[in-house]
Amino acid sequence: MTPLRIFVFCPWAQELTSVESFLERLPTGDLTARVANPKDENLLRMARLDCDWHGENARAFAQMSHADFEFLPARVVGSSSMLDLLKTERPPNEEWWLIFDGQNPQKLAGALGKLLPLLTRKGVRVLYYAFDEASRTMPCFRELAPHLSVLIHDESPLDDHGSAALPTSCTCIHRSWVANLVPFAAPFNEKPESKILFLGSKLGLTDHRKRQIDYLRNRFGDCFVAIHDHSVNVADRTSLNRFKVSVCPEGRKFTTPAMSATHTDRPFWSGCLGMVPVSENSQAGGRLEQLAQDGLILRYPHGDLDALTAACEQALALPDEQRRRIYNHFNRHETVGTVVAAAIATSARTR
Repeated sequence: MTPLRIFVFCPWAQELTSVESFLERLPTGDLTARVANPKDENLLRMARLDCDWHGENARAFAQMSHADFEFLPARVVGSSSMLDLLKTERPPNEEWWLIFDGQNPQKLAGALGKLLPLLTRKGVRVLYYAFDEASRTMPCFRELAPHLSVLIHDESPLDDHGSAALPTSCTCIHRSWVANLVPFAAPFNEKPESKILFLGSKLGLTDHRKRQIDYLRNRFGDCFVAIHDHSVNVADRTSLNRFKVSVCPEGRKFTTPAMSATHTDRPFWSGCLGMVPVSENSQAGGRLEQLAQDGLILRYPHGDLDALTAACEQALALPDEQRRRIYNHFNRHETVGTVVAAAIATSARTR
């Protein structure tokens, strides 16, 4: 097996250090210096949610496994420590990969064109797991693209100019952002509460969501629980396996052409926790269709409250055998570590 070491770029990291050390310090880290107004409690709360979410990304990448590789202890690197990575000697028997995700490469805009050629020259391969519309909305995409060995993206199609900037050797995979969980991090709950959890996001209580919440609360009463002000803390996510069903409302980018069929990651980590995901279609339909056809999520048309109720009733009635099938599938196939490890292996086989 090839010894392989991952370096995770994290906007909340400062020094080049082990992911293990980074995660140990993360919960008690002082974020006041990293926000525009440290006296704004809501801003600090949002910063903490974002910091912890990126920490979970690092955790998931650090615990990857694959039959082709011996994964060495992973490290995390931030904007201020990229030069330290550049100065670090790579043992000749180790393969190194630098991982970016989201729109985090923009933190290094203007420097990527200088740093990445030097890193690739010393044998560091670069993987970018993009979501939202990175090739269109992240200004530095074309600065990053020429140096990528792997691009995992959720745009169909990629921006023409961005696509043209990719090297012909780049392994390009059209795949959504999935669950940033370590597989099987939450045990399967044999006897969950027969309740429906509505999983909102930072969009808050929009008119569309309020209609859904009011309708479900009226229909299911005390068997319905709603989170709508932002999102659940990542430290509390695994405790959600006490619920049987999760309703995952619309994604943020439904109105843009390239992502008119997209969705959030909530159906994916809901499935990993053993909940039955009930997922709203975008108006254009599509990306989760195969999962729905395979009986791994339940879907309802955009804004159709009667269909939403029927999907929730069906989810509540699913037998444990089917719920366990959902749990096993999402943990085995729909986590970021699994997707990235497989992409690295594909890249290795094709170069």
